[in-house]
Amino acid sequence: MIDDGTLIIKDGKIAAVGASVEVPAGAQVIDGKGLQVYPGLFDAVTQMGLSEISAVSSTVDSSETGNFNPDVVAATAVSPSSEHIPVTRASGITEVLAVPASGGFDSSGSRAVLGGQATAFSLAGWTMDDMQIKRSVAMVINFPTIQTRSFDVATLTRKERPYAEAKQEYERNLNELTDWIERARHYAQAIGHGGPSDFERDVKLEALAPVVRGQLPVLVFADRARDIRNAVEFCDKQKLKMILAGGVEAYKVKELLRSKNIPVVLRPVLTLPVDEDDPYDRLLSQPAELARAGVKFALGSFDNSFARRLGQNAANASAYGLSQDDALKSVTLYPAQIFGIADQVGTLETGKLANVIVTNGDPLELTSEVKYLFIKGLLTSTDNKHKRLFEKYSKRPKP
Repeated sequence: MIDDGTLIIKDGKIAAVGASVEVPAGAQVIDGKGLQVYPGLFDAVTQMGLSEISAVSSTVDSSETGNFNPDVVAATAVSPSSEHIPVTRASGITEVLAVPASGGFDSSGSRAVLGGQATAFSLAGWTMDDMQIKRSVAMVINFPTIQTRSFDVATLTRKERPYAEAKQEYERNLNELTDWIERARHYAQAIGHGGPSDFERDVKLEALAPVVRGQLPVLVFADRARDIRNAVEFCDKQKLKMILAGGVEAYKVKELLRSKNIPVVLRPVLTLPVDEDDPYDRLLSQPAELARAGVKFALGSFDNSFARRLGQNAANASAYGLSQDDALKSVTLYPAQIFGIADQVGTLETGKLANVIVTNGDPLELTSEVKYLFIKGLLTSTDNKHKRLFEKYSKRPKP
């Protein structure tokens, strides 16, 4: 912590920061006396820009048809004009991960086993070229699970199917996933040792080549302890660099995650427990439990509609045992480290992108306000649709 510090921004990056930094001549000065400066918050799993109105399918591009789409890249589908973006950044979130086929409240369509590639980007800009931090940071895998219960939207009822049938589907999906990985490994070897005429180009296998080479991690969605164990075993066997997403029961396998050095992006803690016999604070206390076990984790909103509550989720985890320092890092530094972009965002250090927020209090506190917001060094408006509607209807004449 730096008291009475100065932060210098130049060419979109942090040029200097410290207590005795000299302000360059001619610089625009913003007096932050009495305010606090933090790195912008990082939402580690969203459908930001991929989904606008979940009930209107033409505005949703969060998933593709088919069960194996490794060539899909979120960046190609993100809409920079999404109304979710200004609402989200008004809460101090300056960068996000757009994750295809990741489910969530704002998603629609099937969750492919191989969902595609997640993109990290800042929440301001006219085009994705302006906004992009890293085009591909992880390959999405929705790890197969034995699912006997489903929800029928047409009848609004739950349906059960035989365990044997669910197990058969699980094994089929797992075998197909294994086959894709093994074919990608052979394809990667062909790329490295043969000429273009020696093999037929396959864009799906080409997209998986960095994965099997260990250059691109897999973001594996799994919640139940059994599925997490199976996913860890699979990635270990296939020599894939794994990041766990979801992790509702990660606390049950924390020693396994720690021993394998597998980080976790947790779902929002402000959610009901998954089982009726779980303690009411099961999800609220899990971040602290993982921290004590030495498991690195970040928090994500897993949708758009409630991304603005990211800081509130971290604050509530702090209220249930997580240190304030780890709570803040879980939505700033830790996601940047997990996805390999900590050299660009996550802390206030010289040379990093100037994704910075200036607040009148702890950014995780619900009552704190973002007074100034900088994205890639540009002072960015916090105006948004929610604010405009509030101002409009708060002035409505009383009958």
